Amino acid sequence: MSEGQSRVLDVGNCDPDHAAIHRLLTENFDVAVDRVMFVDEALKQMRENRYDLVLYNRLVFDDGTEGIELVLRAKREEALESVPVMMISNYPEAQAASVAAGGVSGFGKNALSDSSTLDLLSACLPRK
Repeated sequence: MSEGQSRVLDVGNCDPDHAAIHRLLTENFDVAVDRVMFVDEALKQMRENRYDLVLYNRLVFDDGTEGIELVLRAKREEALESVPVMMISNYPEAQAASVAAGGVSGFGKNALSDSSTLDLLSACLPRK
């Protein structure tokens, strides 16, 4: 990771979705992308590393856990409460619940190629 490089944590996405998200991020932003599959792992990584953005799946792929648990738990910890946490979901009601819980506005997997998605990500990550 270079000195000025941003860091993103991808939480709970399956292999094909992670690959698409990783590609979107690395093609448009100077980022290093870490990946974990569970909420507890994500919180541990967030405590041990500085992340400019945490992206999480609405449902954690490996165990079906509600991803919003990550937002709810992170926002209760003083050291993590300022980390931007963004849901990846095509469902507007899930996005609204994430924002209400303290997350930042996210996007759906169907919108990975939309310019509006890059705009949302640009609020947390500097573009190339």
